[in-house]
Order: sequence, then structure tokens, then C-alpha cells
Amino acid sequence: MDIGVFIPIGNNGWLISKTSPQYKPSFDLNKEIVLKAEAYGLDFALSMIKFRGFGGETEFWDYNLESFTLMAGLAAVTSKIQLYATAATLVLPPAVMARMATTIDSISNGRFGVNLVTGWQRPEYSQMGMWPGDQFFGNRYEYLEEYITVVKELWETGQSDFKGEHFQMDDCRMLPKPQRPIPIICAGQSAAGMAFSAKHADYNFCFGKGVNTPTAFAPTAERLIEAAAKEERKVDSAVLIMVIADETDEKAMAKWELYKEGKDQSALDWMAEQGAADKTSGKDTNVRDMTNPTSAVNLNMGTLVGSYASVAAMLDEIATVPGCGGVLLTFDDFLIGMDDFGTKIQPLMKSRQHVTATPGAA
Repeated sequence: MDIGVFIPIGNNGWLISKTSPQYKPSFDLNKEIVLKAEAYGLDFALSMIKFRGFGGETEFWDYNLESFTLMAGLAAVTSKIQLYATAATLVLPPAVMARMATTIDSISNGRFGVNLVTGWQRPEYSQMGMWPGDQFFGNRYEYLEEYITVVKELWETGQSDFKGEHFQMDDCRMLPKPQRPIPIICAGQSAAGMAFSAKHADYNFCFGKGVNTPTAFAPTAERLIEAAAKEERKVDSAVLIMVIADETDEKAMAKWELYKEGKDQSALDWMAEQGAADKTSGKDTNVRDMTNPTSAVNLNMGTLVGSYASVAAMLDEIATVPGCGGVLLTFDDFLIGMDDFGTKIQPLMKSRQHVTATPGAA
């Protein structure tokens, strides 16, 4: 099972709390995290894109770097780990994105991939005058279908004359082509999103569910297996998980309870309001999961709380879920979390016995 890290491109990572570690994003911070990940034998690192945060007392995600330029810098200082940037397809034309990705493919010597997102938070785009209207909630995957068609034509042939409703190419040229096929990641969980991933993606991210219920996402992985079978393809799920670990289960749970007690309610209210704006996509989207009040303090991603041994055992349980090809990890404190994972958790995992960490990684 592949393991990756969802690096903190936005302030405070993925905890919307006044009592969790507070920090701002920087290239140096993310470089240190990714170099640790590479040394510990992790397979990939991914950064998101966010143009507007949720505010609140913690100014949650009000501070954010840009994904492609960050990953280009990280590509230049790493040598083995696969790197993924996130393309905000509403504001990044497909021909421009295709060339940017090809450039980072060159910098990384073939270690680059792209995560495609359509955009769900209206103010991110309306603040720039680039929100196409709320009808986009209903046709965003038709838009994305045209987008990826243009991108793949350029990557594969160096030319596109595609004519569609959203994009019209006029002998569009792009050379050089990537040195190898650039993998595509999506995070579709709605019926339309999963159908898109089944047709075009190499991996599909999904949210883990609950606290210390590592296999609860299995029905989502099964839906992807069924959708991919219709396309006669195999597309693995990669599940998003937060790890909160300590020497004992009790110490780890005390941290989790502290973070929940310090939730930034104003930021959570903003997130819930924006998540409710989509009236057309149904109840099975990632955004619906994120904004569910049950555990919104960490965007309702699956959370593993416990001792290093407990977390290792639960991660091994994830590896048994049919259709699961990887885990995307977040931490409460990324620097401490990466070292704890590399030195205290991963060595206990049966599903990671093939990994050899670089001496002196910590």
C-alpha cells in the first residue's frame, strides 16, 4: 500500500481549532516535511489549492501558497518521491496547465502528477470575478470532461483542435511532451465525480470516515471498483486520514479532545455556509462530508487516534480494503508527525515492511 503526505500548503493544516498547533505555510516548512517523507520512504506528496480561507479567530486557510509553483520548487530539491500539484480548473486554462505540468515533469525527471478539482467554494472564484454562476454546480463534470480531453491531447500528441461547449482549441500546440504519462488524481465521490474518475483518473481520493474506524470507507472504494469496471479500467482509491499519535492511547486521545474543545466556530460556520450553496450535486459529495458537523474540526476526514502501535495496526487494516491502493496522511503537527510515522509507526506496519528508511532521516 502506498503512503503519501498531504502537505500543509495552508495555515494550521487540517485542524480548524484554536488549541491545535498554529503555524503559517512556507516553502521551507513544506520542503522539510517532504524531505522527511522522502527519507522515510513515503511514495508521494500532494498539495491542494485554496484561494480563500474560512476566516474565524484562527484565520483558517487565509494564508495559502500556490500549488504548482510550490511543487516545482519541491521537485528541484527531491529525487525519488512522486509529487502532485492541484489544478484549479476554473481559473487555469487547460493548455496552460498542460505546459506547467510538463515543465515540472522535466524538473522532477518524471515524478509529477496532477490532481484535478472543479471548485466548490463560490467566494474563492467570485472574489476574482471568475465564478461562472451557480449552474456550474450541476455541470462541473461536463466542464472537466472537456478540460481533461484538451490536456491529454496536448500531452499525448502535442496538438489539439478540440471544439466543445467550454473550450475551443485552434491548432493549439504544446511541445515538449512529457517524458512519461502524467498520472491524474481526482476526488470524485458523487455519482458524476466517480464516473469521471473511473474514466480518466489513475487514483481517486476519498475521505476516511469516523474516529478509529479505519475500514469505514470500504463502501466508497467498492463504488469506485464498480464504476471503473464499467470503463474496463482499474482505478484505486486513496483514502484521506489524519493521524494523531502519542506514546499511549490515552495521551493521543487527550490531544484529540483538546483540539475538538478549541474548535474555531466562526470558521466552521463559514465552511458550512459555503458547502450548503451547492443544491444540485446530491448528498454523497466530499464537500457534504467535509462540512458535516459531526467532526468538522478536521473536515470530517477519517481520524486515527492512538499509540504508535495502535495507529500502525489501524493503517494495516486500511490496506486490507479491496480497491484501496494508498493512504494520504495528515498530522496535527507535521514535522513531529512525519518523524513519529517514519520511526515509530511505519516500522510496525506489516503493509510497509518493504520500505527502508534513509539512515538519519529524523
